[in-house]
Amino acid sequence: MLSSDSFSYTVQARCTRAHAVALLGDLSRQGELHPLIVRVRQLPPRPGALASYAITDRLALGPLHFPVTYQADVLIANEDEVVTVARQQPATTVRNHTRLRDEPDGVVRIDVEITLSAPAPLFGYAFRQARAAHLGLASRLGATLEGGAA
Repeated sequence: MLSSDSFSYTVQARCTRAHAVALLGDLSRQGELHPLIVRVRQLPPRPGALASYAITDRLALGPLHFPVTYQADVLIANEDEVVTVARQQPATTVRNHTRLRDEPDGVVRIDVEITLSAPAPLFGYAFRQARAAHLGLASRLGATLEGGAA
């Protein structure tokens, strides 16, 4: 049986939407932001994907640290939205739906919704790890975008 839940966050940065999409839609650059990623390797795009990647995270469970590699696809990357889906065995999926819009004074608002589905016995751990990692990414995103927009 699968369990599923979502969380969201908003980041604002003084940059263009094109600059934000260039960073968010290129998963090879996510190591700059995502606190768990230790390796990203681009793969041939899967059917229906703009780009595909093998991503390795370093997870911890108590004193144990272990690598986990999963596949991620960029499905949409345009000035209005970026959609990615990551898949890991067994039956774990993380969907990232990012919406971008201009605000006054050259600010871009980035609204992100993350939905995770996983087998019930793994769900609590996977959801806590995903939420902590993505909120860590969010805390770095604005400064990274503004630093590269100059």
